[in-house]
Amino acid sequence: MRMLAAVAAVLALSLCEPALCRQAWAGPSGPQSVAALASQLSPAVVNISSSHRLNNGAGQPFPRAPKGTTLDQDLGRLNPNNPDGDPIEAESLGSGFIISADGLVVTNEHVIDGADTVSVYMTDGTRYTAKVVGSDTQMDLAVLRISAPKSLPFVDFGDSDTAQVGDWVMAIGNPFGLGGTVTLGIVSARNRDIMAGPYDSYIQTDASINQGNSGGPLFDMNGKVIGINTAIIAQGGASLGIGFAVPSDMAKPVVEQLAQYGEARRGWLGVGIQDVTDDIAASLGRPDSHGAMVTDVSRSGPAYGILKDGDIILTFDGKPIGKMRDLPRLVAEAPIGKPVTLDVYRDGKEQSLTLTLGELKTAEAAPKPAAAKPPPPAKHSDKLGDIIGLELAPLDAARRKTYDLPGDLTGLVITSVKAGSDADQKGFIPGLVVTEVNQQKVETVADVQAAVGQATEAKKPAVLFKLVDGSGQDRFIAVRISG
Repeated sequence: MRMLAAVAAVLALSLCEPALCRQAWAGPSGPQSVAALASQLSPAVVNISSSHRLNNGAGQPFPRAPKGTTLDQDLGRLNPNNPDGDPIEAESLGSGFIISADGLVVTNEHVIDGADTVSVYMTDGTRYTAKVVGSDTQMDLAVLRISAPKSLPFVDFGDSDTAQVGDWVMAIGNPFGLGGTVTLGIVSARNRDIMAGPYDSYIQTDASINQGNSGGPLFDMNGKVIGINTAIIAQGGASLGIGFAVPSDMAKPVVEQLAQYGEARRGWLGVGIQDVTDDIAASLGRPDSHGAMVTDVSRSGPAYGILKDGDIILTFDGKPIGKMRDLPRLVAEAPIGKPVTLDVYRDGKEQSLTLTLGELKTAEAAPKPAAAKPPPPAKHSDKLGDIIGLELAPLDAARRKTYDLPGDLTGLVITSVKAGSDADQKGFIPGLVVTEVNQQKVETVADVQAAVGQATEAKKPAVLFKLVDGSGQDRFIAVRISG
């Protein structure tokens, strides 16, 4: 009976109406073809070849041949280690896209970095020699210009803020020099920080991007450029399906400045900042770790006399600061000379401040941390050692010499750190100087004891320290209270 029932079921399926059968087995279909869109956009995407001549140098591995042979003479002439040899020409390949009918081209800075000549190839094989109008290493962007006897096809920037995770995107470029390659994928993530620069906020995509795609466009399905393909996570030079593009909303103002001025012009606050950790937030009674904490204010900067060390910047020009890295990007994008309002947390309350942005010039080199030296034998407050894992001592001439500390630095020097304590795990070392505790200046061990005691009585889980090293570099670190 069971066998007969199974046979009957099979016959019923095989005898169903064709239309009904198709309806019964209909399932999700793939994305619509992008052939028409790719055909429309491809003429505005270009291949870029840049070359530069390498000077003869030393230390470059190079093959050798038996002395006196013709091959030995040829290799000697080409060897870059030979000062009398011929210069070697190096070439790199990349992608780009035209943004105006008169020949403005956008690509990555690293595609044309150090180039003596830059060539741009159209899809029909036409070659143009390009002039570098301007470049920006911070965002890895460059603008080129080519001269053509006719109007050129071009594409427009779109709004990358509207791109959502899961949206379809299309990349067109020149991977491995193949030219005119179209790949399709989705927006995999937004606001990615890949530690490539101070303004990282990349679009992540799984559209295939490989070497040679650098500088090429990432399109949405409306044919607008929402990203500039810049970086990949690769193994052996091949893509692993994780690519990154500079969002168009960040790239467009920089491209416009490069086209107009030949350089990027960014806003400047003139402050050093750091993340607000959970422990710092707890030590200050903050409900969350949002914001950017000010560690120092440049005397020559627009924030001098307005912002203070220890301020937590919560909003900039009406935009919230979720994490510290949000602030540099927002400041850089803001117009120079614009009055802006900042909401800050200071002395236990929030307040609004207004200042006028300056222009960011060359960044100052970060001072190197001073190497701490072994602490001298000293006995100080055991209570502090038990509660916060630190032993502190006043700054006198002997200790300044021992730890190589400048004469104008005030505060208390750390002489020992309890092994395994929270302070030890967070990088406190002998030789660092404590200048503030819970945003109050301290000059004696008693000042620190009082501040720690107040935090303990208030049942705060942590105490906030401002530390300065011998080079003058400072930072805030919160230490959890023991016991």
